[in-house]
Amino acid sequence: MSDTTDIVSAVGSVISAVAACVAAVGVWYARHQLKTSRELAQLSFEDALAKEYRELAGQLSKKALMGEVLADTEYEDAFDELYRYVDLTNEQISLRARGRITPEVWRSWSEGMKSNLELPAFVRAWTEIKARSSGFAELRRLEQESFSTDPKEWRWPLNVRSTDTQEH
Repeated sequence: MSDTTDIVSAVGSVISAVAACVAAVGVWYARHQLKTSRELAQLSFEDALAKEYRELAGQLSKKALMGEVLADTEYEDAFDELYRYVDLTNEQISLRARGRITPEVWRSWSEGMKSNLELPAFVRAWTEIKARSSGFAELRRLEQESFSTDPKEWRWPLNVRSTDTQEH
């Protein structure tokens, strides 16, 4: 009987080892699937914001996007979309500060933000918005730091010069 007991014990040990390996593979697979799902959700989230930007860019004055100076009436007509651009930009910066935007996407977006905010119509709108609003702390700070910092590394509360936040 001891041979039978030894065989049953050995078979039980082998079954336990195989079961442990199957469980480990299952855990690895589940972890891999979870990671893949999170990456897909991240891509989808960032794509939705990029789509929002593209839709807004489609509504923005082509002259403004090409760096041409807008006449006063053209600027007044474009101001709502320019304001929406500033608001979207501020939201994107805030999302990066909270870790919701990946570093690769952030680098691309921040370069685009800097380029757009150097165009005459955007400069004019952003200057007006800063003068009339105390909001947009994230964009104010990024501009103050010459677009050279990563909002993910910022410490809160934001340190924005009080001269930039006039209240009217």
